[in-house]
Amino acid sequence: MPPDISLFTLTMLCLAALAAGWIDAVVGGGGLLLLPALLVGLPHTPAAYVLGTNKSTAIVGTTAAAVTYVRKAPVDVRTALRIGLAAMAGSLAGAFFAAGINSEVLRPLIMAVLLGVLAFVLFRPAFGTAPAPSGPVSRKRVVAAVLVAGLGIGFYDGLIGPGTGAFLIVALTAILHMDLVSSSATAKVVNVCTNIGALTMFAIQGTVLWQLGALLALFNLVGGMVGARMALKRGAGFVRGVLVVVVVALLCKLAYDQWLAV
Repeated sequence: MPPDISLFTLTMLCLAALAAGWIDAVVGGGGLLLLPALLVGLPHTPAAYVLGTNKSTAIVGTTAAAVTYVRKAPVDVRTALRIGLAAMAGSLAGAFFAAGINSEVLRPLIMAVLLGVLAFVLFRPAFGTAPAPSGPVSRKRVVAAVLVAGLGIGFYDGLIGPGTGAFLIVALTAILHMDLVSSSATAKVVNVCTNIGALTMFAIQGTVLWQLGALLALFNLVGGMVGARMALKRGAGFVRGVLVVVVVALLCKLAYDQWLAV
């Protein structure tokens, strides 16, 4: 635990971890809330420690949400793990190239993709609301999901990160023809795989504040379990609404970082 952290700051970080767990469980993107909160709350802490602590927190809520989904939602665990392993490899490659990427060039590209995702979801109201088709998914679609949702989005997760869950849900829904609840559940399994890889690397490097991470993980765990149960109970329409809100919030944050941040 950082010695100079105040009770007020610690309380705010715990609330941020709780909210981030809920958002992550429903549509992904909890890092959009928790990571900036850690950066503000720990201004004198090296960025590597902030990133490592964020992963040590997020992995608990994501795992809890994944377990809740797998127990109660129709999830093809075998397919999810295949995509997850590919995503782990993609995230490692993305992290390797991250140091050489100019974020000023990359942010506009991401915003363009997010605008496309937003338009796609808004102008296709039935997207992800139809029940998932019964029967096994074709081999071609599974391979496409491994390449796009696994390697592709995994690479993005290692390179930048925010919005990975939302990208995964849209990709899985479009490629595997899942409903939004099933794709959100599958995305959680994939996220667990990528988080394990990232946290392992941070732990090896010794850049995790384990005491703080453990405390925040408790709140993230509660948020993740509540979010998963709400998504299962309220269905695809609820997930779709939260997805739109998260994509808009991510667009606003990227636009601020690009043009307004000093």
